[in-house]
Amino acid sequence: MLTPIAEQGIHELAFSKDVEIAAPVEIVFETLLEQLGPRHEGAPEAPLPMKLEPWPGGRWYRDLGNNTGHFWGHVQVIKPPTLLEICGPLFMSYPAISHLQYRLTAEGGVTRLKFIHRAIGQISPDHRDAMTKGMEPFSHTLKKVRELAERRKDAVGGSR
Repeated sequence: MLTPIAEQGIHELAFSKDVEIAAPVEIVFETLLEQLGPRHEGAPEAPLPMKLEPWPGGRWYRDLGNNTGHFWGHVQVIKPPTLLEICGPLFMSYPAISHLQYRLTAEGGVTRLKFIHRAIGQISPDHRDAMTKGMEPFSHTLKKVRELAERRKDAVGGSR
């Protein structure tokens, strides 16, 4: 016999951030892939290394070894160095789906990185509250991309 679970409504979330980065678009894109992959952090000084297969259909997941881990999504679109889109449940272990879009545009000597995160599903109240109070988990990733790309640009003489 099935046991009913309290009715949960379907919720939507949408966030966007626009970051200006003083580095060439190629360096920013490479840095983004690293930050979403092996250098990923869940929060400052909290390593959460991920695997990102940078091709259409590639997986984005946390590999815990011994055939264990957590699937976060698939690469939906990748057009280096200007666009990366990922869709999947991300950190949500319940009926929900997210779409992430990282769009990079070269503007003179800087790169504009526009990030959009949309989600729909039975998103838990804890996650909804945290995200609407500014704790959207990808803000830290964008900050790290900016810091590291600008440092990298300086290390290679200002441009590529």
